[in-house]
This record gives sequence, structure tokens and C-alpha cells, in this order.
Amino acid sequence: MTSIRDLLGESLGVGERFELRLEERDGRLVADHPNDASPMDIAVVEGLERLDEQPPPEPVAVEIVGRVVDGRIAGRVVNRNRERR
Repeated sequence: MTSIRDLLGESLGVGERFELRLEERDGRLVADHPNDASPMDIAVVEGLERLDEQPPPEPVAVEIVGRVVDGRIAGRVVNRNRERR
């Protein structure tokens, strides 16, 4: 049987990585969720020390983590800007 938690996890992409363009909103780095079925945007709250600039000028790899921050699903940066050059 599929639970609501399973369905929500699938639509939010918990554990998945996406290349995202980040912008600052309300003092946080945020990205639109690439999954149209997701009810939440992404707040990038971990791995920020990996960024050369905030917000970065290019998309970065972000992994979705299983918690909510300020009404958004949390994410963490999983690559450094300088590694992408």
C-alpha cells in the first residue's frame, strides 16, 4: 500500500539531485522545484559554504533532503561552483 508520505516524497524528489538556478528570496537561497507536481519550492540550507557567490551565477547541483524550512522543501548544495569551471 502506498502511503501519503511515499507520494509526497516522490513528488518532492527527496534524495534526488537537480541542477538548479538559485535566487535570493526573503534572505534564503531558493529555487523553483523542477517537478511540476511538487507543492513546494526548494530552500537551499546546507552546503552553502561550497558556493563562491550567493546566489551563484550558474545552476548548481542540489540534493533534496527530507525536511521543510520556511514552507519549502530543504536542499543542500552537492558541488562547488569552482569544480564546474
